[in-house]
Amino acid sequence: MSQIPRQAALPTCPSCAEPLDAGDRFCGACGYDLSAVPPRPDDTPTLTMSGAEVSAAPGAQASAAHGADGPPPPPPPPAGPPPAAAPPTAAAAPSAVPAASTSPDPAAGVRFDRPAEPEEYPLQAPDPRLAVAKVCVACRAGRVDDDGYCENCGHAQPRERDHMEQETGPVAAVSDRGLRHHRNEDSFTVGHTALPDGGPALVAIVCDGVSSATRPDDASYAAAQTAGRALLAALPTGAHPQQAMHEAIVAASHAVNALAEEPATAREHSPHQNAPACTLVGAIVTAGLLVVGWVGDSRVYWVPADRSSPPARLTEDDSWAAQMVSAGLMNEAEAYADERAHAITGWLGADAYELEPHTAAFKPDRPGVVIVCTDGLWNYAEGAEEMAEALPLDAAARPLHAARVLVGHALDGGGHDNVTVALLPFPAPAQGAGSA
Repeated sequence: MSQIPRQAALPTCPSCAEPLDAGDRFCGACGYDLSAVPPRPDDTPTLTMSGAEVSAAPGAQASAAHGADGPPPPPPPPAGPPPAAAPPTAAAAPSAVPAASTSPDPAAGVRFDRPAEPEEYPLQAPDPRLAVAKVCVACRAGRVDDDGYCENCGHAQPRERDHMEQETGPVAAVSDRGLRHHRNEDSFTVGHTALPDGGPALVAIVCDGVSSATRPDDASYAAAQTAGRALLAALPTGAHPQQAMHEAIVAASHAVNALAEEPATAREHSPHQNAPACTLVGAIVTAGLLVVGWVGDSRVYWVPADRSSPPARLTEDDSWAAQMVSAGLMNEAEAYADERAHAITGWLGADAYELEPHTAAFKPDRPGVVIVCTDGLWNYAEGAEEMAEALPLDAAARPLHAARVLVGHALDGGGHDNVTVALLPFPAPAQGAGSA
């Protein structure tokens, strides 16, 4: 749409403001010499953009950058006739706001070259501390601190040793904290290796920390690891399995004794604590020989593959109850019903009596499964027949599954103690040969 230009206003005298006629050289009212044109005053209009006032003077931005005392603006251009205004056209849009430009307009003093707003804003990077932080298993909201407790609800978190599983070749073991204890004080080692003649050998060591001693979990771990390494190193060299078992138990005893070698100041703070201690039971299975060794009240059971054959317990407890039965003072039911039944008379530790490792060798005439376990399991299947009933029929082919089933049997029975069980098939299958 066309626009009607407004008529230009008549000029006035700069001295008395009287109207002038075109071509006047002097003011008719006051005689002012119109040839002496005064300099054009600095005009710094203010434009409002998005609610903020912006100075339109060319030097305004520079002055603001340098502060109130910054350099003065450049001098104005020399006076001259104003440029003729371009006539409006029909194509011109009647907009009071100039169109946005991709470059600044130095004449106007206002920048229209701000970058366009992005359609999507990037998300803030996550805090790396929270990325690796553990979330509470109880409330599923709080962060777990370095001590293993939730900062939100205070719930203690499961420890790495609360539930452990391992399967190596045809031998497997499972250990669980149980339902009553605050930590798992059991430990185990399983492995397989080859004898000098190339025959297979399976190894399992299970240890139970003595809760009344200090650091029972460290004691069981040290004993299981040391005994396991000793067996896997001795058997390939030709050592007899029964002798290797004896020496492995002695080495485990030294490892546990070393835990008591602490500064005298540590004993001053806890003078009534016993030295670290644990029990130990182990088994070695070859193609035709079964060797067991133990100190304490952890046990080994034999369950034939043919369940019509009788199972058997292969170890005798180092305990008060076993002594009572051996001396003929009580029968087994009476002895194990007594509150002193599980008081052990043999263990590994600096406070133990003279070390007397027990070992025994067997030559079963039929295939079966060897169960190596702590009292956390056999408390719920004490007799050999009860243990055989709890053992799955396919235990020799699926040892890890069978070990899980036995641990579940103990938990279903109450889980009053830590539960650890290792399973070894007899005879050791040929595919079990190799490095542990």
